Amino acid sequence: MDTDSVASKPKAPDAQVTRPGTDVRASRVYLFSRRPLIGLVRRAASATVLVGVDVLGLALGLYLALVLRTILYGNTVYWSLLWKAGPREWLPFLAPITVLVFLQAGLYARRERRAGAGRVVASLVLVAVIVLAFGLGTDYHFTTTGLIPTAVVTCSLTIGLLRAAYSSFALEVMKGVGIHRRVVLVGDAASLSRLHAQLGAATGGIGYEFLGAVTDEDLDGLPIIGSSVADVPAILERYRPDELILSEAELDERTVLDVVERSHRQGVKVRLAPDTTELLVQRGEYAPAGGVLLFDLQPPILSGWAWLVKRAFDLGGSVLILVVGLPLWALVALAIKLDSRGPILYVDRRVGVGEREFGMLKFRTMVADAAERQEELEVANEATGALFKIRDDPRVTRVGRVLRRLSLDELPQLINVLRGQMSLVGPRPLPVRDYELLEDWHRARYLVLPGMTGLWQISGRSGLGFDDLVRLDFAYLENWSIWLDISIIARTIPAVLMGRGAY
Repeated sequence: MDTDSVASKPKAPDAQVTRPGTDVRASRVYLFSRRPLIGLVRRAASATVLVGVDVLGLALGLYLALVLRTILYGNTVYWSLLWKAGPREWLPFLAPITVLVFLQAGLYARRERRAGAGRVVASLVLVAVIVLAFGLGTDYHFTTTGLIPTAVVTCSLTIGLLRAAYSSFALEVMKGVGIHRRVVLVGDAASLSRLHAQLGAATGGIGYEFLGAVTDEDLDGLPIIGSSVADVPAILERYRPDELILSEAELDERTVLDVVERSHRQGVKVRLAPDTTELLVQRGEYAPAGGVLLFDLQPPILSGWAWLVKRAFDLGGSVLILVVGLPLWALVALAIKLDSRGPILYVDRRVGVGEREFGMLKFRTMVADAAERQEELEVANEATGALFKIRDDPRVTRVGRVLRRLSLDELPQLINVLRGQMSLVGPRPLPVRDYELLEDWHRARYLVLPGMTGLWQISGRSGLGFDDLVRLDFAYLENWSIWLDISIIARTIPAVLMGRGAY
């Protein structure tokens, strides 16, 4: 994409002067350049389609709730329920309220910042509370109070499925027509090499076209188009990138601000990639001290109300899954027993919160003497860092391969959750062998309970390097909410069914 004629002149960045205290993006160059205008149109179109998807999902969810109520009462189900009472009566009232609540919840934000399935559920709960309060305040006669919670569940399913379908379809269309982000990376070679690998492997959004890197060292797979940040203005003029991604590790504050200002004048988006230290110390709270700007750096732990909410969610979710899944447990146990000799359950020594060992339960997927044979297989380890993974591990049984493929071997860990040794969502606990290979900066992940699933499982799983996985743990700790947990659980199911990285 090209910027307008003013932005394309070689001296435009220096010639364009803004008033002190004015955001450079308020200048004519930025507002009327092609990129912001095209981006604004795309955003408006995307938000409009999402609104339509949500209203459709709302109508279908209401209809499904009415159908379930009709079946429960033993009446005949008619398609006319869709446009008679219920949806026709409530939709004109519910639709704008739902859209406004979703807007406030960030469900119409940019794709990369858009809230997930957990926020959809939370927003629909809020809509239900508003509807109930309105009905009580206006003396509306509810035919059955059970319809509202049922509608929350059905609408969550229909809206969630329609949103997932739209997101997948839109992404495929964008890839099909060749829409991508033209990117320049700026920073030290080590950080840029990691960024290049991570962004190149990303599958959850629009693809990247790497124009080159600005660094003082050679990089594999990336052309060097500049040796220092002083080259950035000329690079912006020559390559016209959509984004400039900075690794802050080797850049001082003044340099970063200067690059950001010049890029914004050209209509180029700037993104900052924090290093590991920044991820560890982001949890800062302002603590005034005699007029000096200070921040208390908080450890990444869950305490107080947050801990109570998460623990209640863990207990309720575990009991529900255990009760519903009892027939499956019996089938799995029988299959394991018939396939190979040995116990049904396997106790794996793992390191949990506070770096204390505990026995993590799993359905046995390997032969009985698997632990004794690991040392001879170390030379075949396919993982990097403190991980041991072999894609075709000879110790895995026939039933074990199926259990691993569907992650059913993890189900007994619900007992660990009930014992308080694990959480439904959190950093994955490592075996003692892997734990002993950790570096010091990795150990902040042990300040919270380990989880049955987490960002590892939905972000490439076994296909990511260990340092990248630890960074995902830090991102989870920094951004935790109960809705994030719900979103991760919801996204784990398709990740497991598609077998991404599972072996």
